[in-house]
Amino acid sequence: MQTSSGAKLDFGRVALLLVLLGVGWYFWDSPALWPLKLLVVMMHESGHAFATLLAGGSVDRVTLAANESGACLSRLPAGMLAQVAVYSAGYVGSALAGAFLLLATFRLRLRRFVLVASCVCLAVMGILYAGDGFTLAFCMGTALALGLAAKYLPDGGVGMLNLFLAAFSTLYVAFDLRSDLWNNAARSVSDAALLANVTPVPSWAWAALWSFVSLALLGLFARWSLRASRPEGLGMGYSLPSSRR
Repeated sequence: MQTSSGAKLDFGRVALLLVLLGVGWYFWDSPALWPLKLLVVMMHESGHAFATLLAGGSVDRVTLAANESGACLSRLPAGMLAQVAVYSAGYVGSALAGAFLLLATFRLRLRRFVLVASCVCLAVMGILYAGDGFTLAFCMGTALALGLAAKYLPDGGVGMLNLFLAAFSTLYVAFDLRSDLWNNAARSVSDAALLANVTPVPSWAWAALWSFVSLALLGLFARWSLRASRPEGLGMGYSLPSSRR
């Protein structure tokens, strides 16, 4: 199997990713996946928060709710560009997070580092910006779980966990784009509607742009991640759990 540039795809990686996507889709409504859905919502709200800080604004608080909704309340500097960047960073940011998980697990071999970095980010977000007890408990509890996984899971287990998180977040982003941006009722109260109120661009156009950018990022990073490893062993490919990395 080859990409358009002639690089070969690793069939094992492709098959494993498709299996995990299928597992996530099949068990989508299982209560066991509820914490993962909240984690992706937190990625979305963290995207808004990071963009706010980069734009020179300040974040007041971030909140999550048990019904998988979330909010990032922040103060933005004056200017349309800052508003466009911050409102766009939710959907695109969560897509980028899922895409980077794929790349880090398959190509960069940063499996354990990814869990540690996620642990630290969640803890920092919870301590600095959690707007209520539920959000703080989720951030700190999930940070603890990821930190313990990074410390105690074997290499193969860490890789499988990262890959499932990447596959699930990719699936959630796709479903989120569909339900939030291409449902007229939902789009009327989404980030796209907020931007439509401050720009001459209608909400459906923002929805189309964010969907294209998000799916393009996921596709591009997946293509990089699923290439076969080089013969000399640089960027060794992902393997099923074993004693060999």
